[in-house]
Amino acid sequence: MNRISVPARMAVAVFALLISLSQAFAAELPSVNDTARYLAGLKPSEGSPLARLTKEGGWVHHARTMDAAWKRIESRQLSKIRVWSKENVPGKRKQMLYMFSGPDFLYANAFYPNAETYVLSALEPVGPIPNMAKFSPGSRSGALHELRGSMQTVLNYSFFITKHMKSELRSGNMRGTLPVLFVFLARSGNTINEVEYVFLNPDGLVVPKDAALKGNSPGVRIAFTDKGGKAKTLYYFRTDLSNGGLKKSGFREFSKGLGLADALIKSASYLLHSGNFTVAREFLLKQSDVIIQDPSGIPLRHIPKDAWDFHPFGRYVGPISIFKGRYQRDLKQLFSKNRAKPVKFGIGYRWKLNETSVLLAIKKKP
Repeated sequence: MNRISVPARMAVAVFALLISLSQAFAAELPSVNDTARYLAGLKPSEGSPLARLTKEGGWVHHARTMDAAWKRIESRQLSKIRVWSKENVPGKRKQMLYMFSGPDFLYANAFYPNAETYVLSALEPVGPIPNMAKFSPGSRSGALHELRGSMQTVLNYSFFITKHMKSELRSGNMRGTLPVLFVFLARSGNTINEVEYVFLNPDGLVVPKDAALKGNSPGVRIAFTDKGGKAKTLYYFRTDLSNGGLKKSGFREFSKGLGLADALIKSASYLLHSGNFTVAREFLLKQSDVIIQDPSGIPLRHIPKDAWDFHPFGRYVGPISIFKGRYQRDLKQLFSKNRAKPVKFGIGYRWKLNETSVLLAIKKKP
């Protein structure tokens, strides 16, 4: 009869206990979709460890506030943008490209609801998936308040304020773009299936976190299913989009691998007017078949008239005061000469209906 020594029996018992604890801990971890729904002010699944937390006063207030905000933005903005897009944007490309986006999946999805792969990029960090179950009730309430604060301007005016994002998305319990992306995905009727932290190497290849090298661009891949049951993917990369940063990031090669794109440029701080962002400007013109932009996008003088058709919507009244040096006389002439069609929504820094302007540029067929 074989006898197991006391130390061996103890080691086996400890190993079994560790397995049991890890299984119990895994069972208590909420799914990424339940986390997204909780953050969005929507009820998670009944069996989720987050379900009991929806009875707390902080979450109830958060849910009511989010319901009201979503109802406003859906009726005032998103539903009207979807109608406009369906009537005016020809065909569709598999890739939706949104540079200088921040975590703004909201408008990416409204303008291009039929895209298969959404590619967003900006300087804001990805951040961790918040484990709301480990916070105290007071910390949870505070974290949800932080989250609402980081989304306030985009829900009210259609854009994020860059300097606010630098502080709001880099501190506190709601760090990075991921919590906001979760909210917008869940509120848009999507189901998140998988979240993977990835890196983009200089050759444009997506590599998992454990295979990343120094200098690779950090990002996240979110696999989700839309409300119609279609499988889709969202990528967000923390990328320096200036000339030097874009040349070595691999972002252009990655996007090229997905084929031609439908692009959105909105509230981009007029960076594409600068000589330090010419690489991004040229890339967008080459990579895109359709570009929807406000005046902060590519200056009209840099879009070849023999290669693109222009369709102006709204009214161009010039930039707001902090960008007063970015007035475009040729854009004013385009909107006046062609008698731009009206729009029923407002975007960009001039978000009021009587001040907003949208340029739809469609690449001519060879």
